[in-house]
Amino acid sequence: MHDILPEQTVIWQHIEQAARDLFRAYGYEEIRMPLVEKTDLFKRSIGEVTDIVEKEMYIFEDRNGDSLSLRPEGTASCVRAGIEHGLLHNQIQRLWYNGPMFRHERPQRGRYRQFHQIGVETFGMTGAEIEFELISMCARLWQALGLKEVRLELNTLGHTEERKAYRQLLVDYFSQHTDLLDEDSARRLHSNPLRILDSKNPGMQALIEAAPRLMDQIGDDSREHFLRLCALLDQAGIAYHVNTRLVRGLDYYSHTVFEWITESLGAQGTICAGGRYDSLVEMMGGKATYAAGFALGMERLAEMLVEEQAEMPDNAAHAYLVMVGDAASLQGMVLAEQCRHHLPGLRLISNCGGGSFKAQFKRADRSGAQLALLIGDDELASGTVGVKYLRADTEQAEVKQEKLAEFLDQQFGLTGQNISGTV
Repeated sequence: MHDILPEQTVIWQHIEQAARDLFRAYGYEEIRMPLVEKTDLFKRSIGEVTDIVEKEMYIFEDRNGDSLSLRPEGTASCVRAGIEHGLLHNQIQRLWYNGPMFRHERPQRGRYRQFHQIGVETFGMTGAEIEFELISMCARLWQALGLKEVRLELNTLGHTEERKAYRQLLVDYFSQHTDLLDEDSARRLHSNPLRILDSKNPGMQALIEAAPRLMDQIGDDSREHFLRLCALLDQAGIAYHVNTRLVRGLDYYSHTVFEWITESLGAQGTICAGGRYDSLVEMMGGKATYAAGFALGMERLAEMLVEEQAEMPDNAAHAYLVMVGDAASLQGMVLAEQCRHHLPGLRLISNCGGGSFKAQFKRADRSGAQLALLIGDDELASGTVGVKYLRADTEQAEVKQEKLAEFLDQQFGLTGQNISGTV
């Protein structure tokens, strides 16, 4: 588990703000769920024989002897909240959330035991259109963030009965080649055979390539559903690759699954994964409800922005207020508050803790501010503020204190309101 330091949080805030603006534009509403849930919730939704539940979840007993877990993902919690609060039955919902998840796994690049996800969950909508909307939102987010090295892979799992029949087909196939299965695949053979297709073991690739393909087993309705999605993506100009080995190990997934992948992060290349999971709500005790969504990894996205040197918003201070002397500090602090009031977008740092002119100017320079605003005895007497340009070859100037907010608005285009007046 790791700290996210100030120079990194600016990247995280950039991603979060871009996602928040995007979701609002599509009509999605935020939901916030607790970090701790009953362990049984994840056993029912994810499955007791999965790696997540067997090996990775943080499970503990509370003082009442109840088994609780730190949430390893957000979908189960979102569905639980939807059922509990009556949000899902015969309703359409577009929801999103953002926050930490927890899995006790081997840390590696872009993967931590506390990690963060932005998740989107939709309910009550059938057809390929909502899947297209989810994929389109992702594409727009990458565009907003300036990411270029991202590709889309998708596949269809068919409906539940087709998936079950295919699952048995895989068990029969791999059972004939148990001597070629590695330890993980042998363990998954009867509990989660679709995950074998996801194996990265080079020694198993020929065996996997020769395995039956789900695409060949689905019926006409499932095929038309998938072709409809592909047609929408083609019409919108969103490039994709159909990867017949792209699967989900969880039984509640059906029809479309998709992943956004990058090559810039090494082996951990998936930055976003999603799909349709029409069986989950009913599996968790609610009425059968159409559902689809995705989750993206914040750590990997943030690392990718650094790798691709994506443009970041400028969060440096506009100005740093230098004040020397008790009377100057009193006047300066009040003046700074007036400027912030009239210019909500102003980033103004007030010097606190004293110091000489020289020491304060050093702090101003280190802050990255464009301007140093100076108030000392002379400025108090004349009712002015000295203005020193820290990043431009411009002569020092003086501004009347009652005109400072107006001056800063002109300098930085902050569109101030009601900025005239005296201190």
